[in-house]
This record gives sequence, C-alpha cells and structure tokens, in this order.
Amino acid sequence: MATIDHAAMGKFRDRVRREVDEGGIVSCQFAFGFEGEVVAHETYGEATNDTRYVMFSATKVFVASVVWQLIAEGKLDPALPVTTWFPEFGANGKEAITLEQVMLHTSGFPYAPLGPPRWADRAARREAMAGWRLSWQPGTRYEYHPTAAHWVLAELIDLVTGGDYRDELERRVTGPLGLGRVLGIAEADQHDIARLQIIGEPATPDELEATFGIRELPAGEVNDAVLLGFNDPANRAVGVPGGGGIARADQIVRFYQSLLHNREGLWDPAVLHDVKTNVRNHLPDPLTRTPANRSLGMILAGDDGRSNFRGMGRTLSPGAFGHNGAKGQIVWADPATGLSFACLTNGLDRNEVRQPRRDSALASLAGVCAVA
Repeated sequence: MATIDHAAMGKFRDRVRREVDEGGIVSCQFAFGFEGEVVAHETYGEATNDTRYVMFSATKVFVASVVWQLIAEGKLDPALPVTTWFPEFGANGKEAITLEQVMLHTSGFPYAPLGPPRWADRAARREAMAGWRLSWQPGTRYEYHPTAAHWVLAELIDLVTGGDYRDELERRVTGPLGLGRVLGIAEADQHDIARLQIIGEPATPDELEATFGIRELPAGEVNDAVLLGFNDPANRAVGVPGGGGIARADQIVRFYQSLLHNREGLWDPAVLHDVKTNVRNHLPDPLTRTPANRSLGMILAGDDGRSNFRGMGRTLSPGAFGHNGAKGQIVWADPATGLSFACLTNGLDRNEVRQPRRDSALASLAGVCAVA
C-alpha cells in the first residue's frame, strides 16, 4: 500500500521555495491529493492559498471529462464525423474529421483562428469554425491544437445537451465534486485570480539549438501576448475551453483524485479506463520528435523513457496521466501510488529551455512524494 513520503515532500517544498526566492517564479501554488483527500496545499510568493490561477491547457481535461460522459450516454461517438452533430463544420474539406481526431490533435487545423471578440459569441464561433481550412490531411500527423480543437468540443457539448459547455462542466463534474465553477468566471467573481506576469529573457539561439536542434522556435498561437490576454476580465469570463480555466491547485488534485477512483460514479468505468490507459495517438511531436501518447483527452506517461518530454518528469509510473498547461502549470495523477499533483504559477518564463526543465524537475520531485 502506498504512503506519503514526507521527506521527499520536504525536498519538493524546498525546491519551490528556492525558485520563488531566486525570481524564477513570481508565485507558486501546489497541492497533492492522496486516497481521495488533499494532503498538502501550499503557496509561496505573491499569493495565498485562496488565490486562483489560469490553468491554460490543463483546462482541456476538464472539458474532455464532459465529453466522456456524453460518449457513455450515447450522445457522442468518437468514431463519427463532427458533421454528424455540426453539419456546417464540414466546409472547406473538413467533412470527414472525426471526434476522435479532434480529441487526439490529429484533425489538421492546429492554428485555426478564433480569438477576441468573436470567441465571446456562439454564433460568431460557429461561423468561424465553418470557415476554417485544413493545414494538412486529418489523421496523417500530430500537431498540438492549442485552442481550436476544444472550441469544436465545446460546440458539440452545447449541441447534444442543449446547454452551455461552461454550465455543463459545472453541473456534471465540478459541481458534484464540490469544486464550483472553473470555466467562464463572471467578471464580478475574479478578485482572487493571480495576475499573469512575464519574467526572464528568451533562450539564445545556441541554447535552442543545443536543446531542440533548431536556432529559432516556430511561431505559434501560444505567445506572450495571447497568454497575457487572460489578465483581461472579459477573456476570463469567456471560458476558453482549450486554455481559459481558473482554479486553485487543491481543486485540481481533487478532480484528479476523482479520475483515479471515480467514487462519485461520474464516469462510466469502461470509458474512464479507456481514457486513462488507451494510447490512440502514437504520432511524433514535430518539435521534440516524441510520440504523442494521447488518449481521448489526456496525455499518458508511457514506458519509453520519454515521459519528461510529455510534462510528467522522470519518476512517474508508465500509467500516469494528465495534461500540463503553458508556462509552468503541471498536472498529473499516478495510479501506481494514488498521488495526484498540481503546480500553478503566474510567472510566465520567456526562456523556452529553462522553463520546461524546471517543470520536469518539479514533476520529478513531486513524483516520489508517495511510495508504493
């Protein structure tokens, strides 16, 4: 039976404190979940335990968790085209894209445009999605879709439930778990959210080449301006399904404890087992050349020695699952120990080499805080 290793947790705590003291992180809030409970929840730097943070892409699993319920209810089917429910989406050659491809980031529209102010209006979102064009043939390659794919998931949730994806997430998942609302936070309820800050300097071309084999990273959707846009109360209120969730670390680890144990019975056991164990996307990441190891909505650590490239550090079991967010949001659960972990920060490090190395170090230290 697994137990908490308090000495290891102390080492993790010391590393976090050092990062904050040395200016590597403006503030850091972390939590550990174990046996269905939160066993640690601490905050260092310019924040408190009551502070909430933007989760960025760690939001994606929360949204996917509603899709899993709808699959079990027979309202969605991963094998069917998105046009089964959203016919207009099929324009410009997108008619054959399946729900599975959308959830695996193999659907071919990684940089499809949709931002403010259009993303605040459902009709405008639908029009934008219908107009999207393909960058490559769906199913032929993997390239991370920072926000586009989850706008499609949000629309499908709306269509098959007759509700609103933000409300459905609260009604179906976070409400029953006692976590409250994590997506689409009203402007009047944003007083406790940590303000995002840019820190550090970009990595040099030599550093990039030594790490990634290239001297300049490709321009993408996730950049400083886009991330800082979540300081705007209006953008926080939208509830961007691929990266706009707002939460505390203890809320996240409680959600992942539920994914580990499903004691509340929120998900069909067969569907939940599939998303926690079945790698449906083995295609390589174009930058790191690491197999994606994606299930329907999550990343699985895997046994190929590359889990650190997937944001899981080096000490988790092959069965660990989760999904990190941009610039230091680390989130996973490990069935081998029963530990769930979340680490959040509002300091957005511009150094594209140092920041993922820090993430890997923190995830690795956290991974040994419980022993089987």
